[in-house]
Amino acid sequence: MKVLIVRVGAMGDVLHALPAVTALRRAKPDWTIDWVVDPRWAPLLVDAEGRGPVVGRVYLAETKLWSRSPVSIATLRSIGRLRKELRAAKYDVAVDMQGTLRSAVLGGFAKAARFVGYADPREALAARLYKTKVPRQGAHVVQQSAALLAEATGVPLAPAFIEAPREEWSENCAVEEVVTRPMCVLAAGGGWGAKQWPVERFGELAKMLRGRGFDVVVNAVHKDDAIPLKVVEASDGAARMVVCNLSGLAALLRRTDLVVGGDTGPMHLAAMLGVPVVGLYGPTTPERNGPWGPGVCRVLRHESSVTSHKKVQEIDRGLGRVEVAEVVAAVEEMGQGLGIRE
Repeated sequence: MKVLIVRVGAMGDVLHALPAVTALRRAKPDWTIDWVVDPRWAPLLVDAEGRGPVVGRVYLAETKLWSRSPVSIATLRSIGRLRKELRAAKYDVAVDMQGTLRSAVLGGFAKAARFVGYADPREALAARLYKTKVPRQGAHVVQQSAALLAEATGVPLAPAFIEAPREEWSENCAVEEVVTRPMCVLAAGGGWGAKQWPVERFGELAKMLRGRGFDVVVNAVHKDDAIPLKVVEASDGAARMVVCNLSGLAALLRRTDLVVGGDTGPMHLAAMLGVPVVGLYGPTTPERNGPWGPGVCRVLRHESSVTSHKKVQEIDRGLGRVEVAEVVAAVEEMGQGLGIRE
């Protein structure tokens, strides 16, 4: 059987699909399982040599280029090349695990014998392109992904704990970043404003965790990353910033004893790697989007939060009521779940 997964992005979306695909790989080790993904998130699936524990091949959907220059020659060539490669591979089944019109178009490029997606995709027009529409099952998006892939392939699946590719250089760099133990990473980004816990509170939290013996780190994509810089400034030196790409982030998290953050990709990656996590939630619900993985997890969400996926910039009022003292109390309640990680 040849299976094509379409889940282009973003980081959290790719991670939420990965436990289902990991389960399929373990159930059917001899099957071909490939993936269409944005280049930014490919390191979650394969290393620099194109090898990964789950996926045989990744096809790169250069969505940033397409959005930036939608009618350019480079965009037309990129889309044409992807379409040709997908069609030539002759997949038995393609599964759109994203549910947008763009992901449905990309999945349709493969001309697979079966093209499967949700009956109620994120964008309704996407459903018109599927040959088979599957009702959504399960509360959490990880469970929904497993149910969809099971229906598409005919293989009973329960979400499996993931493996992430390792790069020797990033593992070595992460070792050098471990100054003292225990170490806490603050995943201070929010995706959009409604999910962004105030940087001032992250700074205050860093001070309190530092006082409890933690080396406090704020991960950043680049040296001028605004939110991590503001958190470090607000912490009065209690936190330090570590710049790392996606491979480097995974390596750092493997050596981390605690992660505190909102409903963002780095927090979800930490949970899936088994790192103890405190999740700070506002407009998104823990039942659907909470941290999922083998480690100890706690979620803080105020009862006044209103469920919404609208990408507004104003902080969710409930998230704004989550106080630093509550986060510290959650960390202390986790107790022995914060054993030193090797």
